[in-house]
Amino acid sequence: MKKVNVVGAIIENDKNEILCALRSPTMSLPNLWEFPGGKIEEGEKPEETLVREIQEELGCTIEVFDLVEDVEHEYPTIIVRLMTYKAKIVEGTPEAKEHAKLEWVKLDNLCELEWAPADIPTIDKLIEEKVTK
Repeated sequence: MKKVNVVGAIIENDKNEILCALRSPTMSLPNLWEFPGGKIEEGEKPEETLVREIQEELGCTIEVFDLVEDVEHEYPTIIVRLMTYKAKIVEGTPEAKEHAKLEWVKLDNLCELEWAPADIPTIDKLIEEKVTK
């Protein structure tokens, strides 16, 4: 089975809301929510990929911080390794160039969205971190 390495950005704003991206009807896993990001290219570091993908998908520049979660999820046709990182926008305003829409969501409300399965362990980790703080 094919395996892909992807990264996702957990971008938080100053209201403690996290940027969530709704996959468009034409994408694989249509109409599911995800953390914005994309595939790691040959020779790229995950953090470099995240900066490039967010620039391409959302039209803004981010600074990447700590790794939050590193998950492998087996879908019916592909294995996805998803590494999620905390990040913040340093320039620009996010626009949905590839996604159906973007939404800023409070951490406590993330579970109300229907997420792509590979993203769920990251949400669990974020909620767990909040509880232990």
